[in-house]
Amino acid sequence: MKLSIIIPVYNESRTVEELIEKVLEVELPYGLSKEIIVVNDGSTDKTAEKISKVWNKVRRTKRYKKVEFKVLKHDKNLGKGSAVKLGILQSSGDLLIIQDADLEYDPSYFTALIKPLYISKAKVVYGTRLKDYPLKLWGKDKTPLPSHWLGNKMLTFLTNTFYGSKLTDMETCYKLFSREVVGNLSLNSRRFEIEPEITAKILKSGIEIVEVSIKTKPRTKKDGKKIGWTDGFTAVWTLIKYRFID
Repeated sequence: MKLSIIIPVYNESRTVEELIEKVLEVELPYGLSKEIIVVNDGSTDKTAEKISKVWNKVRRTKRYKKVEFKVLKHDKNLGKGSAVKLGILQSSGDLLIIQDADLEYDPSYFTALIKPLYISKAKVVYGTRLKDYPLKLWGKDKTPLPSHWLGNKMLTFLTNTFYGSKLTDMETCYKLFSREVVGNLSLNSRRFEIEPEITAKILKSGIEIVEVSIKTKPRTKKDGKKIGWTDGFTAVWTLIKYRFID
């Protein structure tokens, strides 16, 4: 069986090379092979050069011989949702996971996320950042972006209210699906609203989302974080919209 790892990228020249190398090095359980799909979403910095550098390394390194590595691109920036949809369309894995191109999320969690699909026959697994992550407003362990923490909590609360779920982190990047689930999803979103759309449509179909606790290294706007407060309003509207339409 194969895991397709979809990596949407937009202007992440500082991190994309290291991130892809981490994905290449991670050991997958249950004999799973890897298909890495990098979607360059119209980057204007040196992201394309960094991706090419890793691609050349993959071709030259014998231990990566069994890794399938695809590089796709948009000529202009169309948004994370568009990049994810292209990656899904071009994927061939039995399982699929979304991996951001920054270093907030650690691929070493792949094994923990995959296990419920084999042990408890889950079809969808999310990596939750917020189950064991209380809000701290001061001290050395204070929450880096309190507004984002509160926003994520609010969006998750609305998700649970509208769809009768018990999630703790709807907006997480780490969403792992079986091919069966992905094949039944008709996705429309172009930007960050892809996150609530995916969750809404999975829950409406009656599929349970299993959560596994993970830890991340949140980055700030200064570090290159792109999602903003306006995306929060779009997420709310997306949750409302897909509660009543397909």
